[in-house]
Amino acid sequence: MLRISKIVDYGILVLTHMAARPTHVCSAAELAASLGLGQPVVSKVLKLLAQHRLVASTRGAHGGYRLERDADQINVAEIIDALEEQPFGLTECTAVPGACSVEAGCHIRTHWQRINLIVRRTLESVTLADMLDEGRPVPASVTPAMAATSAARPIPNTPNWSLSK
Repeated sequence: MLRISKIVDYGILVLTHMAARPTHVCSAAELAASLGLGQPVVSKVLKLLAQHRLVASTRGAHGGYRLERDADQINVAEIIDALEEQPFGLTECTAVPGACSVEAGCHIRTHWQRINLIVRRTLESVTLADMLDEGRPVPASVTPAMAATSAARPIPNTPNWSLSK
């Protein structure tokens, strides 16, 4: 099953909260209390996001965190990259080439690479602003209608097979 980790989910939650008030400087304690998360988790998320320049930190009595860029300039793939401990990939060979013992003779590896690229591009097309605004249309690459039809449509330049069960 494809699923994002809790740390990524919490990171997006923190970032969307911050994006809703872009001029406000938020402390880890304030974010934890507002979102119902533990302060250690929020602090870890903020530290990782700051290391990847998605949030900026300010020290001092009135210090805290704010978005480093506008919400429409931060995409979901960047957030995942900042918070995950391993490179993005749906399979071991797409995340870390050379890590799989059967990679050299694998006849489906190129298909996984293609699927991985499609998922990655989709994550790159969704911005933090998209996640924030419920009234804003979601990019066409992730609409429910496309998801329903893409499961029945083969991926270009691949054998005729479906992504659904």
